[in-house]
Amino acid sequence: MGAAGYGAQVAADEHVSTLIDWPVPEPALPEAVHPALADAARAASTAYGLARHRHTRVELAAEVAMGADGTPTMLVDRLVEDAIAESAHRNGVNLLSEETGFVDNGSAMTLVVDPVDGSANAASGVPLSCFAGVLAVDGVPTEALTTWLDTGRAWHALAGQPTPFRTSGRTELDGAAVSLLRPKPNTVEVWQRVALRAGRVRVLSTTCLEAVLVAEGSIDAFADVGSRAHRIMDLAAAMVTVPAAGGVVLDAHGDPLELDHDLNRRWSGVVAASRELAEELIEEIGTTAG
Repeated sequence: MGAAGYGAQVAADEHVSTLIDWPVPEPALPEAVHPALADAARAASTAYGLARHRHTRVELAAEVAMGADGTPTMLVDRLVEDAIAESAHRNGVNLLSEETGFVDNGSAMTLVVDPVDGSANAASGVPLSCFAGVLAVDGVPTEALTTWLDTGRAWHALAGQPTPFRTSGRTELDGAAVSLLRPKPNTVEVWQRVALRAGRVRVLSTTCLEAVLVAEGSIDAFADVGSRAHRIMDLAAAMVTVPAAGGVVLDAHGDPLELDHDLNRRWSGVVAASRELAEELIEEIGTTAG
């Protein structure tokens, strides 16, 4: 092989080495999932798989626009959301998503979705990201679906109906297994207070996935310790899934959680196995959070 050919091969090898080259499975969905919600989840997995096959980690993480929620849009977000938007149009339902905002397809039904929750994880190859969606009818959430993109696992819940999975039921913070958003300058003190009381602390950087881990009893609670980092699509699926599994979703500052087209609104979400645990977390957060 000549020098030019060798150089081209090295460049090709370097390109391949930065791809996330393991496959993304189709989500294992229960039969009861509404067709529009199921189609959106499958579209998300397919688009994510194609994105990883065609684009390097650097490309997937590139900021390509500013989302409707006021945060930068990565290429991986754009590619997956575009596929979900096509799905919503195909199924004749409206869409509320963090990148595009509200898309009116003239329906009483709206999909409220986080196309890729844990975008930084997804772009870099950390297998902790998910699709999360809620189907709302006339503004009222009726069912939720969260799918773990790298494994195909799915959590489905119908509003007001018990799920086959349950929370741990834990009522005390001391010794609990807690997942937290990473600390920020104004939350370091309270973050440490919560962490020191917990028995185990994780930072997974994917709120929607952490919420369903609370719902199934794998962890006891998840919290944003006062930084108001969550948009409605970060919490919408949890607002249906976690109560159906015996837990609660609250805001650390007492703000009402409601579906809203205003993506400038923010919450400090607390997802817990029981109301007692949620209230104890909120009390601890309130001691230092402004």
